[in-house]
Amino acid sequence: MRTARLTLVPLAEEHLDLEVGLDADPEVMRHLTGRALSRAEARAAHRRRLAAADELPGLGYWVGFAEDGFVGWWLLRPPHGPDQPVVAGEADLGFRVLRARWRRGFAGEGARELVRYGFAEVGLDRIFGQTLAVNAASRATMSAVGLTFTRAFASAGHDDEPVPGAEHGEVEYAITRAAWEH
Repeated sequence: MRTARLTLVPLAEEHLDLEVGLDADPEVMRHLTGRALSRAEARAAHRRRLAAADELPGLGYWVGFAEDGFVGWWLLRPPHGPDQPVVAGEADLGFRVLRARWRRGFAGEGARELVRYGFAEVGLDRIFGQTLAVNAASRATMSAVGLTFTRAFASAGHDDEPVPGAEHGEVEYAITRAAWEH
């Protein structure tokens, strides 16, 4: 897939070192794990991401490159978490961008392309994204690409290693195919 500034390619084995570098930045991981990931943790996450691409044809993870190199990754995958019941025709939208690329519109540019792809090419009915309520940047990006706030809920899955801000809960934003078409 291509946008004005990005080329999005399916995640592959050769992208492991890019993911390791991305996940090693504690600021990138602040609202996800609350800390940088070790190489072993990033490698395990990479394996899970590669496996996720096999869950449903057309969905998975994409690595984004600008003219001057790696930007981050984007996902569009079936619901998979404790607060994401599996519903046919729905997919979870997400993104992770290098800190050096923040505030330059890349997260939204890639996300907008995945929303288009999900509706126009995969035939999804609804796309949603979830983040910590305190993650203002991700919330703004989801809003900018057309997703609207749908609900707030208590954070789940952070009991073993609490993530700062999780005590404020999480939020979900979503868009339906009908809303996207208008």
